[in-house]
Amino acid sequence: MSEGRSSKAERTATAVRALARGEVIVIHDENHPEAGGYFCCSATRIDADTVNFMVTHGRGLICLAMSETRMQRLSVPMMVGDTPYARRSTFGASIEASRGVTTGISAADRAATILAASAADATPDDIVMPGHVFPILVRTGGVLIRGGLPEAALDLGTMADGGDAVAMCAILDEAGELAGPEMLASVARGFQLELVAVADVVADRLRNELVVERVAERVIESGLGQDDDGGDGGTYRAIVYRNDLDGHEHVALVAGELDGDEPVSVRVHSQCLTGDVLGSTRCDCGDQLALALRRIADEGRGAIIYMHQEGRGIGLANKIRAYALQDEGRDTVEANLELGFKEDLRDYGITAQIIKDLGIRNVRLLTNNPQKVDGLSLYGVDVIERAQIQAPPHADNIAYLRTKREKLGHLLDDRHLGGRDGDE
Repeated sequence: MSEGRSSKAERTATAVRALARGEVIVIHDENHPEAGGYFCCSATRIDADTVNFMVTHGRGLICLAMSETRMQRLSVPMMVGDTPYARRSTFGASIEASRGVTTGISAADRAATILAASAADATPDDIVMPGHVFPILVRTGGVLIRGGLPEAALDLGTMADGGDAVAMCAILDEAGELAGPEMLASVARGFQLELVAVADVVADRLRNELVVERVAERVIESGLGQDDDGGDGGTYRAIVYRNDLDGHEHVALVAGELDGDEPVSVRVHSQCLTGDVLGSTRCDCGDQLALALRRIADEGRGAIIYMHQEGRGIGLANKIRAYALQDEGRDTVEANLELGFKEDLRDYGITAQIIKDLGIRNVRLLTNNPQKVDGLSLYGVDVIERAQIQAPPHADNIAYLRTKREKLGHLLDDRHLGGRDGDE
C-alpha cells in the first residue's frame, strides 16, 4: 500500500471516529484553497460548549448542512433558486428552534436549534423562521455530485452516525478573511483536531461505492498500431461508461477475458485530441496509444481505459492556451502553472471504478508515469507491475519528454532523448 493511499484513508477514518465521539474536526478543500475551511461537528451531538468554541475560534456563521430530504421535510425555503455559481453553497432561510430558546443568538440557543432541526423525528413545527442558524442544502449524492465543503462534511457526518445533518462554522483569519491552508493546519494542530480534505472524502467514497455505469457496448476494430508484418491494432469490445459525478463518458477497449489472478495489461490513456486524432508530434500521446494497442493485440488480453480528461485534466481550450505559452518558451509544466493549474490535475478514481467493473484483479500498468501507479493504488487497484511504454521521440517533442522526466518524474530512458543526455 502506498503512503498516499494509507494517509488519505487514515485521515478520513480518523475524522469519522472523531465526529462519532462528538468532537470537532477541521475540513478544507486543498484543490480550492480560496474556499477556506470549516469547523465541523455532528449535529445530533452538539452542545453549547461546542457552538461557543466554533464561534470564538472560527468567527464565521453557524450553519447546518442537511440533506435535501431533511430540508424538504422541515419545509425550509431556499434563500435563492439554483445558482449558476457551481462552487457556492445553496442556503435555506435561517431557522430557530420553536421551543426552549430565548433570543436564539446564545450558544445554548443555537445548539438547541441544531438539535431540534437534526432530530430523527423533526417536523416543521419544531422550527421557526427567521433565526440564527443557517441551513445549507446538500443534494443527494454528496461529494459524488458536488465536491464542496458542505457535501464532504455531511458525508463524513453520515459515515459517523448515519444522520443527515452536520453543524459547520467558517474559520476566519485575524483580518476577517477566510483562513488559508497554513492557518487551517495551524488551528488543527493547536486544538489537536483532525484535519481532513474534501479529496480525502471523495477518495473514500470512490473506494467503497460504484458511481459508473455501462451505457453502450459493441465490437470495434482498430487500425492504429500497425506493424511491419501487417498486424493492426486489434479487435476490442468497446464499453462506454458514464459516471454520476459529472456525466462524462469514458471508453474501455477490452481484448480477451480479464477475470482470474493472472496480471492484465492495462493502459490508462487520457484523451488527447491533438496527439491521438490529429497526429501532433509535439507530444507522445498518439504514439503511446498505438503502442499500447499493438502490445495488447499481440498478447490477446488486456484493456485500454480511454479517459475524458484532455490536457492532463485542464480541458481542450486551456490545453491550446498552454500550447501558445509553450510557443513563447515555457515548458509544459510552466505553461500549466502560468494558467493557474497544477502540473497534473488528473484523478484516477473513475478509472479505478472502471477497472474494478471490468473484473480486473491484478494490473500490469503500461505507463512511464509513476503518478498513475500511485493514483490507482489510492483507490484500491492492485498494480503489481509497471511496464514501460516509450515510443521513439520526434525532433519537436524531445524537450517535452525531458520535462516529463525531470519535472513530472516520468521514467524515460536517456537513449531515447538524445542531445544533452547523450546518444549512447
